[in-house]
Amino acid sequence: MKMKQIFLMFALIAMAMSAMAQEQKQPSTGDLYDGLTRKITFDRMIPPYGLEVNFNKTVHVIFPSFVRYIDLGSADIIAGKADGAENIIRVKAAVAGFEKETNFSVITDEGSFYSFNVKYADEPLKLNVEMKDFIHDGEAVNRPNNSLDIYLNELGNESPKVVRLIMKSIYESNKRDIKHIGSKRFGIRCLLKGIYVYNDFMYFHIQTENSSRIPFDTDFIRMKIVDKKTAKRTAVQETVIFPLRSYNHATCILGKTKERTVFTLGKFTIPDDKQLIVEIFEKNGGRHQSFTVENSDISRARVIDDLKVK
Repeated sequence: MKMKQIFLMFALIAMAMSAMAQEQKQPSTGDLYDGLTRKITFDRMIPPYGLEVNFNKTVHVIFPSFVRYIDLGSADIIAGKADGAENIIRVKAAVAGFEKETNFSVITDEGSFYSFNVKYADEPLKLNVEMKDFIHDGEAVNRPNNSLDIYLNELGNESPKVVRLIMKSIYESNKRDIKHIGSKRFGIRCLLKGIYVYNDFMYFHIQTENSSRIPFDTDFIRMKIVDKKTAKRTAVQETVIFPLRSYNHATCILGKTKERTVFTLGKFTIPDDKQLIVEIFEKNGGRHQSFTVENSDISRARVIDDLKVK
């Protein structure tokens, strides 16, 4: 009786091992997680643009905003920003006559993603390519090309596209909500036309008017929070605020003309014993401008909710 039980036990073990071996011989589905993954459909794909490059010629691609990121698919091509330009990249073959197609990707400052497939050509048909701003052309069929919400570090959880649309809307509406803040010296007049707030960001709408005949070249703009008592005498205990974005930042205001710029800043408040000083410096000149903003002005900032964003 014991021998039969032992034989039966070995038989069951052999059957179990055989079943396990059969399972291991099952053909693989080819999926990374054996059927647990879902296929990527074509409506999820970002269609790449086709680009031809050459070893002896350089291809320039012009984007509607600053280039923040470039990634190359292989060492067969080289690419980088053009000297002195933030929105132009130059692409060239690193290997003459490479056979396999490669690719590269670009992310721009406004959060758009572009993809390119690249092949070698003895005579590229397009040496200078301008990438149209598909985000704002109103054509829905173009949106998959670069309509992803790409988030950049300095803007946190806010989409760069939303920030750009808000700046554009403020600029185009061109309203003067603030009438008491500005400066006027040496034929240059600066006005703070409005302060707006949306989520964690504030928007300053500044106009610079040049009534002289000499162009006003802007070197840089500085914003700092300082103590009221020391604002005119020293820079001690100052907090500098750096603009995160700008729209239509004109660096040169010609004679008898005016320009407007919208700046994006991180949301902040000003203590009662402090004030914000906005300074605009002229390059190689002395016609600097400055004006102050109080906490009461910040607290009356217009909320973007009632602003028409196109």
